[in-house]
Amino acid sequence: MAQSLSSFADLLRSVERSAVHLEMRDVYAIDNEDEGFTAWRQGHRLDPNDPESWWRPWLDLVQEVTAKGVRVRRARIIGEPPSEYIRYEHSFSFTNIAGGEEIRWLPRRLASQFALPGNDFWLFDGKIVQFNVFDGEGRWVHTDQTDDRDVARHCFEAFEAVWEHAIPHDTYAI
Repeated sequence: MAQSLSSFADLLRSVERSAVHLEMRDVYAIDNEDEGFTAWRQGHRLDPNDPESWWRPWLDLVQEVTAKGVRVRRARIIGEPPSEYIRYEHSFSFTNIAGGEEIRWLPRRLASQFALPGNDFWLFDGKIVQFNVFDGEGRWVHTDQTDDRDVARHCFEAFEAVWEHAIPHDTYAI
């Protein structure tokens, strides 16, 4: 089932305790005309002292949710050396952290011991899983949601295992 940003935002706003996000791709499709990525390739970096220039409305949403006590965590499993896209993501992840997210990085070589789902996912309050399905080029294909307890438990256990072994953003250098 495809989901619009507003329904995702509503889902995130409905969370009471935690939202976790596991990303496992080294590349996500980005339009060659994406201004942020193009500027980054040309040497531009976001200014930590200029939060108005950061990724909105995402950061506003995260700030809203974390302000009510929800813990939002993101873990990224990545290849090393990291892809250009991962280096780009890493360069602005400080903005997500300033918005209230916690972020950790796990080199893919350390992930083989974990039973991981086949797709990136969000897990809301340990109950609802939203899988984001991408094609081989990193283009979003569709979103699946489930409240199946076994699937949610598997995703919870996978995320927690990755999180425990992953490196906090402020100590993971690219």
